[in-house]
Amino acid sequence: MDYSQSAMAKLYHVPLSPFCRKVRLVLAEKKIEVELVEEKYWEESPDFLRRNPAAKVPILKFDGKTMAESTPICEYIEEKHPEPALLPRSAEGRYEVRRLVNWFDDKFHNEVTSKLLYERVNKKVMKKGFPDSTNVKAGARAVKYHLDYMAWLLDHRRWLAGDVMTLADFAAAAHLSSLDYISDVDWNRSDTVKDWYAKIKSRPAFRSILADQVPGFPPPAHYADLDF
Repeated sequence: MDYSQSAMAKLYHVPLSPFCRKVRLVLAEKKIEVELVEEKYWEESPDFLRRNPAAKVPILKFDGKTMAESTPICEYIEEKHPEPALLPRSAEGRYEVRRLVNWFDDKFHNEVTSKLLYERVNKKVMKKGFPDSTNVKAGARAVKYHLDYMAWLLDHRRWLAGDVMTLADFAAAAHLSSLDYISDVDWNRSDTVKDWYAKIKSRPAFRSILADQVPGFPPPAHYADLDF
């Protein structure tokens, strides 16, 4: 498809959502121009529910379709725009990428992102009260385990899933960048992980994410610094 002759993609998103950020990174890496529309999904407006009855973001309007769920969206983009490749050709390689995408979007999300980002930011934005300190403490403990696992992977590979950057790296970076916005990542825990993140956030695809601003939550000075 000649994208230049089609309508611009439109992504309904929330700036700090790691699932939205993953889709944004894939679109940007593929050099697909997209209009970003911030969606207060928790208000569950009738228009929003018509786009996705599950009441979740991201929602991507692309190729004349309205699509939900971040990983199927990313794989659709990959299949329609295979260059630069974000999934390996081999079945083994694709399995490992998908395993790690699921690791971050399921295990990391439930143990870390939902305990830190959602408690510190989402509750305030949605006017749902104050952070639960038990959850915050649990998230702060769990993120150490996940950083150590990433360090182990990166000690054996150039990138998380192998020798080339893949969707697994974008899934991980989407979660970590959201947490980094609120200073919840101890980058001194592993030089290996810090170097990996510096590499990935230096990519042109990361620029719009590093420019995000959430009212009431200014990012730390190092957030958009490519050299930390």
